[in-house]
Amino acid sequence: MGREAIEQYLYWMDEAFEGPDEHSLLNNLSSLHDRDWDARPPGGQRKAWEIVNHVGACKFLYADYAFAQGEMTWETVDASTGFGRAPAEIIGWLRRGHDLLRSYVAALDDDSELLVERRANWGEMKETRWLVRIMIEHDLYHGGEINHIRSVLQGTDRWAHEE
Repeated sequence: MGREAIEQYLYWMDEAFEGPDEHSLLNNLSSLHDRDWDARPPGGQRKAWEIVNHVGACKFLYADYAFAQGEMTWETVDASTGFGRAPAEIIGWLRRGHDLLRSYVAALDDDSELLVERRANWGEMKETRWLVRIMIEHDLYHGGEINHIRSVLQGTDRWAHEE
């Protein structure tokens, strides 16, 4: 069996994480002003850096449970970050999580391994392709959330055709 599907998943992982279009997580993070990282939008509860911390923690947790020892917890992965709230530090940590998860997917021998059940961080067994798909969607979902927070904080929360 080949690796065509694995290569496609890797492509989607990279596009969702750092692709050039407006949907990627890093592209949305790049549009934040420094002051936006630690600000709550009116009526909101989550700050951009908290969302990025969540996304990064998930990358480390999914990698650990699906492909390694499965010993990390929300507390240990968050405590192990060791970064301040400076955007470059947070993004560096996030990138390390992405690279770790990506390295495990890239190391799969062939497409049949995408059907192998692996443990999710909450203990349930899921096919590898399901776990990888969720992480792709996770980057896109939270990239959109970051985009919305940014647009509210910067006063640009409108459609382009309404300008």
